[in-house]
Amino acid sequence: MTDTKWTDLSIMDPEFKAFIDTAGKLPSLADLGPDMPTLRANLAAAPKPVIPGVSVPASMDGVEKSRITIPVRDGASIAAVLYRPTAQGGGGRPLVVALHGGGWCIGAPEFEEVNCVNAVQKHGAVAISLDYRLAPEHPFPTPVNDCWDALKWIAANASSSTIAADPPKGFILHGESAGGNMAIVLALLARDERLQPPLTGVSASIPSVLPPGGGDQLPERFRAEYRSYEQNKDEPGLNRDAVGYLIGNYNPDMSSPLFAPFNWPTGHKGLPPFFIQVCGLDTLRDEALLYERLLRTECDVQTKLVVYPGLPHSFWSFFPHLDASRKAVGEVVEGFGWLLGKKT
Repeated sequence: MTDTKWTDLSIMDPEFKAFIDTAGKLPSLADLGPDMPTLRANLAAAPKPVIPGVSVPASMDGVEKSRITIPVRDGASIAAVLYRPTAQGGGGRPLVVALHGGGWCIGAPEFEEVNCVNAVQKHGAVAISLDYRLAPEHPFPTPVNDCWDALKWIAANASSSTIAADPPKGFILHGESAGGNMAIVLALLARDERLQPPLTGVSASIPSVLPPGGGDQLPERFRAEYRSYEQNKDEPGLNRDAVGYLIGNYNPDMSSPLFAPFNWPTGHKGLPPFFIQVCGLDTLRDEALLYERLLRTECDVQTKLVVYPGLPHSFWSFFPHLDASRKAVGEVVEGFGWLLGKKT
């Protein structure tokens, strides 16, 4: 893809445009409640399309699901959902750790259930989805600290009878949206602090790597190509008002690399391979594309990039009936396969 054509990625996908033309203007996430408890309650009460293989697993065949508790700092603990193959496998199983999205304020580990179940069924992996604590009750940096502490605990206990994984066969960290942001942060912490066993791959879906509108934090050579925050400010779903609403509740230090990892103090070399998904109609589009380019062209990091032209942030979650949603969900498990060294 030619970088100068990034703005063309905002031309609305025909199937999505037909849906919008029929449905009319959609509410922003910020319109669903004056405060976070109300917003969460309204989201929980809203009808949810059940699309097997997209919004829910096609089946749970061959998958054992359970909950575990993981200790984190300050004497606290968080829950996690563990997905394991029911069949005994020889030769060790790869491990996938998933961080759900929701702007650090919304969500549950089951948000990643489809991806975790697919990892078990398609790759014989063990998958763990973290139930990190949410803002505003637990603002920055608690969510990212919870995930980092949990990742270290999982690495130390991966071969236990509870998890029964073999990370040298593959140790993938996956996250979507806010989870994608934290997956990148954790990958950098893991490299710097020499996590053992090391991560072997990162799957970052629609991640943020800058503060909202933070083009001024980009190196000068990248700034002219940071246009999506303005171009897509009115995108359906996660428009700029929604971004501001979520960030206001998360209350991060805008200059902290634990929130905005693009300018990580020790750089980005030495990271494992990255699978990255980007939505063309997303306010976060250009920062994710620039980050992928930085990894690939300046840091010798192997990347696989998939872009969805004309589709908004996390469209597979908000609009699972779209044909593109099934494709995007399928490409996550294909991305896992690529990170595991399989031809996809």
